[in-house]
Amino acid sequence: MKIHPNISEPDSFYAALVDVHHGLGSGESAELNARLLFLLANQIGDHDVLLACLHAARNFLSPHH
Repeated sequence: MKIHPNISEPDSFYAALVDVHHGLGSGESAELNARLLFLLANQIGDHDVLLACLHAARNFLSPHH
């Protein structure tokens, strides 16, 4: 699992991410995020890496769990 920044143009990606959510309600944004997550997970493809990412994301939010 890569934990260091690995996006070639992070500012551009962030701007595009914010832009794609423009005009969406909270439910639509949540659905878009879920669809994006599955598309990116499909690109990664490795089950162990995906599980490590899930755990790392959860630990980032609440390190005591």
